[in-house]
Amino acid sequence: MAQQEERVKVALVIGAGDSTGGEIAKRFARGGYIACMTRRNAEKMQPLIKEIQQQGGQAYGFASDARKEEQVIELMEHIEAKIGPIEVLVFNIGANVPCSILDETARKYFKIWEMACFSAFLTGREAAKRMVSRERGTIIFTGATAGLRGASHFAAFAGAKHALRALAQSMARELGPNNIHVAHVVVDGAIDTDFIQETFPDLYAKKEQDGILNPAHIAENYWHLAHQPRDAWTHELDLRPWMERW
Repeated sequence: MAQQEERVKVALVIGAGDSTGGEIAKRFARGGYIACMTRRNAEKMQPLIKEIQQQGGQAYGFASDARKEEQVIELMEHIEAKIGPIEVLVFNIGANVPCSILDETARKYFKIWEMACFSAFLTGREAAKRMVSRERGTIIFTGATAGLRGASHFAAFAGAKHALRALAQSMARELGPNNIHVAHVVVDGAIDTDFIQETFPDLYAKKEQDGILNPAHIAENYWHLAHQPRDAWTHELDLRPWMERW
């Protein structure tokens, strides 16, 4: 008897930047998923797409603004119709912009909320609609320490990340009985990025001591979350370097 053909699986990463999001896409591509990735500028994803393809994986990049409902719906419909079912959704948009509450503007405060929370609602809702019909799927939201406590000069970011955490909790409670795993990852600490290297050289120097987060190791944890047995799902996972204060 011929073996059953392996099911096409898509992992959609919203916010596939040069660091964590890109590593998550690469990890799922290595695991047999078709990696679909978004940024507002699709051209910036071309090196990542090429790398995945050179390693034998499949990848597609899309220019999409996750704050725009019509663009999110169009993206999901295109992927489901032309590429395959979205089995894993990873929401990985940042918006960590410090500012004193005395100087914060209404426009920037609202924009940070749009990026870090409202766009998570739009993408999470649209993915969930499709996953519910199949009774399977994983949705992972990238959170931050700001989702647990608000720091000085981070009122906008903390408010958005608190709301993101609440969104993830509500979705997990509603969708879990539909066999959809919703997880929230608290990333607590500096990540190995060009921004950290250039802006905080003293902090970046801790890399040699494993004192900052390796994006590939973060991605490995996302892979693990998406493949947990459903009798032992993790909802909230926090990741931090061993020497990080908390």
